[in-house]
Amino acid sequence: MTAQIFRIAHVSRGAAMDSSQLALPCEITREWAWGSSKGSGVRVCLIDSGVDATHPGLGGPVTPLTVAGEPGDDGVERLRVVPDTEVDQVGHGTACAGVIRAVAPDCDLTSVRVLGSGLRGSGEVLLTALSWAIDQGFDLVNLSLSTRRTEYKEALHDLVDHACFAGVTIVASAHNRPVRSYPWNFAGVVSVGSHNKLDGEYLEANPEPPVEFFARGVAVEVPQPGGGRSRLSGNSFATPHITGMCARILGHHPGLSTGQLKYVLAAIADNRI
Repeated sequence: MTAQIFRIAHVSRGAAMDSSQLALPCEITREWAWGSSKGSGVRVCLIDSGVDATHPGLGGPVTPLTVAGEPGDDGVERLRVVPDTEVDQVGHGTACAGVIRAVAPDCDLTSVRVLGSGLRGSGEVLLTALSWAIDQGFDLVNLSLSTRRTEYKEALHDLVDHACFAGVTIVASAHNRPVRSYPWNFAGVVSVGSHNKLDGEYLEANPEPPVEFFARGVAVEVPQPGGGRSRLSGNSFATPHITGMCARILGHHPGLSTGQLKYVLAAIADNRI
């Protein structure tokens, strides 16, 4: 399981989306979609490399958790989600958290650390974190990572289905390279690639999935551990833009399903004709 930052393959080609593909019962505008909502009351889980929760660029408190092995009552060690005492060592999670809060500053944000040095982690840890987030009933889960290991494909697919039926929307990064990885290419997630526009709210719907939406992912200014900031590129940083938009929509229209969120995002996309 890895999170990629550079060599973006799934990037917008600027294709227009035919509005006739959307049957709109009324005009869905951004005012309709989120009005003045900043994501208040919306619970977001960021599964990533952890956070520097003290960074002012996160714009508020973040609950830091991680996945660790703990012995059960029978003495057998099992993976569990527990409080995290370590600060983000690689900056990826802190960056994504900063983007989510920049778009939806009032959302309730929880971090679950699953990535370590080299932005790598195990599939079992990812499955544990994702299963926990679904069971906890988070409104949104941001996955700016994926795995190429096919042995986890079926379990991830089952969790994506479980999330959809449970009312939990997973927003997942497409891989930066043209390779097969999971879970971004499952139909049950909101899949995200990058465009190079400077506007963090500029949104494109892709008329040729499996990548469904493009958001800003090139030279994005993000917070980094220790109080600094940097500019990073990759689908990893486009994804939290979409997560933040979804948080604002849910703040205005609580209870929308994954499919309904996709519909609203497509209806307000800037590349509609």
